[in-house]
Amino acid sequence: MKREVCAIVGGGEGLGRALAAAFARNGCDVALVSRTPAGSAAALAAAEAAGARVAFERADATHPAALEAALGQLAHRLGAIDVLIYNARGGYESHRPLDLTYAQLEDIFRLEVLGAFAAAKAVMPGMLARGRGTVLFSSATAAFRGSADNMLFAIGKFGLRGLSQSLAKAYARDGIHVAHMRLDCNLDVPLVREYMGEAYSPDDCSNTDDVAQTYWWVHRQPRSAWSNEVELRPFTERWTY
Repeated sequence: MKREVCAIVGGGEGLGRALAAAFARNGCDVALVSRTPAGSAAALAAAEAAGARVAFERADATHPAALEAALGQLAHRLGAIDVLIYNARGGYESHRPLDLTYAQLEDIFRLEVLGAFAAAKAVMPGMLARGRGTVLFSSATAAFRGSADNMLFAIGKFGLRGLSQSLAKAYARDGIHVAHMRLDCNLDVPLVREYMGEAYSPDDCSNTDDVAQTYWWVHRQPRSAWSNEVELRPFTERWTY
């Protein structure tokens, strides 16, 4: 029996690693795309340790043709892609809105929206032909509210949510499960621990392995009860401020 293939765009050492490990443990082979081999090294190792066949292709998600080509090569090497996880994201830098440049706005659009669209275009025609497939977009609560200090992040995630909803509405009846995974949390990764300093507490963060398990559960949902909008947060999250 053919193993499913899970392709992850943006397979870093945090959530990317956890996603690769979770889908590998549950019987998937894992295809990874990032800008550098080092960027996916931890995810590749975790998937291999869980018994998966793995493959890697280098591509910058802001260059749609390169991303499409990379996903095509991965499908050629491992087989048709059954699950796509778009996990690329930009930095979280503070800027007042009128201080932003046109180039910065264009860059975030290319990463959060154009790249996600290119990834979907690369794999969804095959999914449609087979009548099944899962597409999961890693996102944030910024998709629901603007920000006085981080308009870039909000604009990118607003666009990503619009793309996710539109694909879900267009192709759910064809058997394609599309979900916007809204992470209303700090992920428990080294960068966040360093940023939080003495204020760090594991209870205030979301464990990446737990988050990845939720992605797997969404992939396995029965068609009669699909989630298209999923939010995740630790039990200590205050929701609003």
